[in-house]
Parts: sequence; C-alpha cells; structure tokens
Amino acid sequence: MAGELKTERLSLRPWRLDDAEAALPIYSASNVARWLSPAMDSVPDVDAMRLVLQQWIAEDARLPAPAGRWAVERSDDGELIGGAVLLPLPPRGEDLEMGWQLHPDVWGQGYAAEAGRAVARWAFDQGWDEVLAVARPTNARAQATARRIGMEWVGETEKYYDLRLQVFRLRPADLV
Repeated sequence: MAGELKTERLSLRPWRLDDAEAALPIYSASNVARWLSPAMDSVPDVDAMRLVLQQWIAEDARLPAPAGRWAVERSDDGELIGGAVLLPLPPRGEDLEMGWQLHPDVWGQGYAAEAGRAVARWAFDQGWDEVLAVARPTNARAQATARRIGMEWVGETEKYYDLRLQVFRLRPADLV
C-alpha cells in the first residue's frame, strides 16, 4: 500500500472514495483522458469516478512496495490537482512505470515533474535501480516532463500495452 509522500509544494497521499468529485474534472478532461492507458477511458460522472477510485484503492492494497497510486494535492491549499502512479508494466510486471495525470489548469507549473521525482525517489529508496515512463509518440508534454525529471530516452517499443510507445528511463544517479 502506498504511503504519503511529501515534496516542497505537494502532498502525494493514498486515494479516498470522497475524492471522487475533485478527481472527476481531472479524469474526465479530454486532454488528460486521451493519454491514459487503453484500459481507462474518460470518466463520465461522479459515480463512475467513485467506482474507479474504489478499484484503485483495492488494487493499491494488493500491490507490493514500492508500487502504488497517489492523489496529488497542493500543500498550501490542499486542492486535489491530479494523480501519480508507480505500477508494474504489463505484460509481465518486471518493469516499473511511473506516471502522472494533472488537471489542465495546473499544467506548466512543474507539478508533474515534482510528483514524478517523488515517486521515483520512493522507488529508489525501496531498492529499485530504475523506473520507466512510457508515452505515446505524440504526447510531447509527457516526454518533456520525463526529460525535466532527468529521464533518458531509450527508444520505442510495442512491448507495453500493445501500443507503440516512447520509453524513458531514470536511475538513481540521474534524478535531478
């Protein structure tokens, strides 16, 4: 189960069912949902968001450390601005993927890179020697964020999610 992670400006904490209303504007936004994994579409309403959160909370309880899912809140006002993940990549779960999804209103403020660094540090503190981020070739924002975190582009693959994806790798010495 994912514990709480703190950064200078953010608190990453486990998801709660009562986050559904605040999470809906993030996961229903078309410019966020279009980049989500094939297993997840845009969330249409609060009830559907609550079901998604219920699934994430149950999954989080079963995941071995350091894997997890976090709600991302701004520390100064407690506003829920997104989510972050550290999950085993399909098909075999031998690689660890970090990811982030933020409300479009907070894009460009460095929160995604800050959240990414926090989950990467968590993984490295738990003994992992690398984490990956994968992005669709047209998702320039995710690729730029991966580079800001200090990740190195290592190529393209169709190994994960049966999609052609750009792969970025981060090792402890590369964390900026």
